[in-house]
Amino acid sequence: MTNISDNRLASLLQKQIEAAGGLPFVTFMEQCLYHPQYGYYMTNRQRIGKTGDFFTSSSVHALFGGLIARQLVQMDELLGEEAFQVVEQGAGEGHLALDILDALAASAPQLYQRLSYTLVERGPESRQRQAATLEKHAARVSWCDEQEWTLEQGCYLSNELVDAFPVHLLEKHDGQFQEVFVANQPDGSFTEELRDLSTPALTDYFEWLGTAPLEGNRAEANLIAPHWMRGVGERIQKGFALTIDYGYPSEELYAPYRRTGTLMCYHRHQADDNPYDKVGEKDLTAHVDFTALQKAGEEAGLKSLWFGEQYRFLMSLGFVEELMALEAKTSDEQEARALRLTLKNLIMPDAGMGEIFKVLVQGKNVGQPELLCARSLQDLPFPMGGM
Repeated sequence: MTNISDNRLASLLQKQIEAAGGLPFVTFMEQCLYHPQYGYYMTNRQRIGKTGDFFTSSSVHALFGGLIARQLVQMDELLGEEAFQVVEQGAGEGHLALDILDALAASAPQLYQRLSYTLVERGPESRQRQAATLEKHAARVSWCDEQEWTLEQGCYLSNELVDAFPVHLLEKHDGQFQEVFVANQPDGSFTEELRDLSTPALTDYFEWLGTAPLEGNRAEANLIAPHWMRGVGERIQKGFALTIDYGYPSEELYAPYRRTGTLMCYHRHQADDNPYDKVGEKDLTAHVDFTALQKAGEEAGLKSLWFGEQYRFLMSLGFVEELMALEAKTSDEQEARALRLTLKNLIMPDAGMGEIFKVLVQGKNVGQPELLCARSLQDLPFPMGGM
């Protein structure tokens, strides 16, 4: 547990709890992640990679961004090869943007010259780090706040963004929802209390969704995600939305066996389920409800074009061929083996990211195109040889 004397954010939260008589967990989580001075995502810290708290697909290898670039090339062709915008929100250190831009500059130079790449980022320190990462592509890159962007033609992209939206925590007892509030303990630590719902929007949400947690189960409700998805749809005039994150459809997210929900914390590559320890120093996440994203997107004109596991997405875009091409460039068997092991993290279903991560592709005013990422695995021209 966190003692207020050891942590400035914990001290501030304790004062807020005392003044309000308790905070809904969603408010507590929002402060832990996005407090302007002490929030996890607002401070200058190493979050991604070996010296950070977690890995992302883009931090595993540049091939991830290179394969996304291949899908962007096809999207550009489908839209008529005119001015093409990429808008990325939640770009972190900018590594995915770098890999995409590097790949486009090398393999699709005509598209690269027509391209504008906008990063949606509110943190000034994050913008500075992204600018340093993307220095060689400065002519193609710009920044804006969340409410400022529009996309006339192109693709909106997010990778591991929605899982970091603050969530309400709920439990169902005697047929009624109760919400988790955070309260103070006399020793300066935090505790949980079940109370009446903080907003009727929670009941409305599950009625809208058509699925809800079962009796006795704890679950998250991400009210921000549908609102965000509608906003994305409203800002796109013609083009695609590509969402990559870990999560499930509603029926699986709220399945009977998922009794404790999906909220997790990450600190120095160690996972735990205690959000009240090291507040502001740990990443707090919850799995994404992709049914809610699809439903909200449809309401804003975004038609669901493809949804599936990350391994299917990457394999259909040429993962195996690219892996073998990379292996062919090295004569060192140990180096080739290390490359295979690294890249398998992107597609392996159990220990890797291949199955738990999902990809949702939506389109607005684009018809029903046959996307490269939607190709059947059995129809792919796999090269001879094994992985």
